[in-house]
Amino acid sequence: QLQLVESGGGLVQPGGSLRLSCAASGFTLDYYAIGWFRQAPGKEREGVLCISSRGGAPTYIDSVKGRFTMSRDNAKNTVYLQMNSLKPDDAAVYYCAARRSLFCSESSDMYAIWGQGTQVTVSS
Repeated sequence: QLQLVESGGGLVQPGGSLRLSCAASGFTLDYYAIGWFRQAPGKEREGVLCISSRGGAPTYIDSVKGRFTMSRDNAKNTVYLQMNSLKPDDAAVYYCAARRSLFCSESSDMYAIWGQGTQVTVSS
């Protein structure tokens, strides 16, 4: 069974940091692009960042540029989302998703494997 499991969410104060992890099982991430998406209450799911199988990492939301970064550790079959200088607007359920492709896509429809999501709350 192909699975992604996110972890690392939680409550953080504005300006704080979190690192989300996305661990794959049942398949290896080497040939997959991995995207992080988020969905806040009452809003549509949006693409945040993606990392291609070759390490390219486009950012889809201007507001996270310079604050969020992705990395991947193929040996651990895990990707990470480092989130710094968090703002209340960053609060959402964050999902990782896998696309069997060398390339990223901003569209959630292009990703076949999804994690269950992890809640990020930014509040003082």
